[in-house]
Amino acid sequence: MKNNREQMGTLPISKLLIQQAVPASIGILVMSLNILIDTIFVGQWIGSNAIAAINVVLPVSFFISALGMAIGIGGASIISRALGQDDLKKATATFGNQITFTLLLTIFVVVLGLGFVDQIIPLFGGKGSLFSLSKVYYTIVMYGVPVLAFCMMGNNTIRAEGKPKNAMYAMMLPSVSNLILDYLFINVFDWGMMGAAWATTLSYGVCAAYIGYFFVRHSILRLQWSDHKLQWPLVKEISSLGSVTLARQAMVSVTVLLVNNLLFTYGGESSIAVYAILSRMLMFVTFPIFGITQGFLPIAGFNYGAQEWDRVQLVIKISLKYATLLATAIGLVVFIFAEYIPYLFSKENIVIAQTPLALRYVFAALPVIGVQLIGAAYFQAVGKALPALLLTLSRQGLFFIPLLYILPNFFGINGIWLAFPLADVLSMLVTVYFLRKAIKKHLQ
Repeated sequence: MKNNREQMGTLPISKLLIQQAVPASIGILVMSLNILIDTIFVGQWIGSNAIAAINVVLPVSFFISALGMAIGIGGASIISRALGQDDLKKATATFGNQITFTLLLTIFVVVLGLGFVDQIIPLFGGKGSLFSLSKVYYTIVMYGVPVLAFCMMGNNTIRAEGKPKNAMYAMMLPSVSNLILDYLFINVFDWGMMGAAWATTLSYGVCAAYIGYFFVRHSILRLQWSDHKLQWPLVKEISSLGSVTLARQAMVSVTVLLVNNLLFTYGGESSIAVYAILSRMLMFVTFPIFGITQGFLPIAGFNYGAQEWDRVQLVIKISLKYATLLATAIGLVVFIFAEYIPYLFSKENIVIAQTPLALRYVFAALPVIGVQLIGAAYFQAVGKALPALLLTLSRQGLFFIPLLYILPNFFGINGIWLAFPLADVLSMLVTVYFLRKAIKKHLQ
């Protein structure tokens, strides 16, 4: 790990960012490709209603698993800065608290989620013919959500140690296993939605097994039993920083709830299936931008902890440049091939007809997404939870939700799609203002 520390503080920023971001991007690519192909399998072998049913369930399960991601990112910020200050004891204690906190919190929330399943599914748009399909998928996937939360927490901690390749493997293994299990359970055994759910749940276990192996054999964070005992100052700091990620996922879950219900009102089950396709495409094609963000976090956190202000400014500048160029190129590709994309997912004419225009609306402001992500990630990396939280909430809460209710009154269902790019542009402007102000105040 000494070598990794030296690299974080001495390697040229461009080289270091590529070293950190490429494995992260590959891991996210494989995970996103898994979700994309999983959706194609479900759409082709079960039907478009099954795609819509999964879209109903995912915000609930992802919100609970995002507790682990939030604890992972909050703890990773502490660990990165502690390693930058050569404080291995604090880094190890933080990791032990992350594990305990993640498992206690997610198991408690899953018990509640299973207890109110009949109320939760209709709330998120699982109505009419979608209810029974959604319930089957939801119930099985929820059993594995604490394991997924552990994986998300562990993956961010691995990255904080400066081991991006191992973090990449942790994302790739469950993705590959999920696709294999999808084929067996859905196409060979003909288990339908139950097969899709079990394939997803068992793949979480594969990821957890690898992460456990890494921390036993390769990590410098050698835990003692005492490290698992919750320490209030650490829990408070982890929660404060992790609240940014949790708030982001909570807002995503709320907006999916609202969008699903509005789409059901304006266009029925087929419109929810279109939204599911858009969500998968957005997750898939933006993998390099999220990879850059993941690579940015430990570099910014480490150099901020080491008080290398010039290097922090440089990683912000380079990350914004790379993210914007990639996002622009991706947006152009989606615009060009929008007419052909829906054929991958569905055989139903109504879904195929609605998807291209919706894709173009939703992806119209993709070039500015890197500014949003890097801006919020900077405040998270340097331990400033409040501005990171406000920037995270601005897109969904301040702009997207109001637009979601205003625009359909004038443009019908197209108003729902139009709310996406307008919210992106407005939140980008807010992010630029706060980021420029922070750089002048803290890094110059």
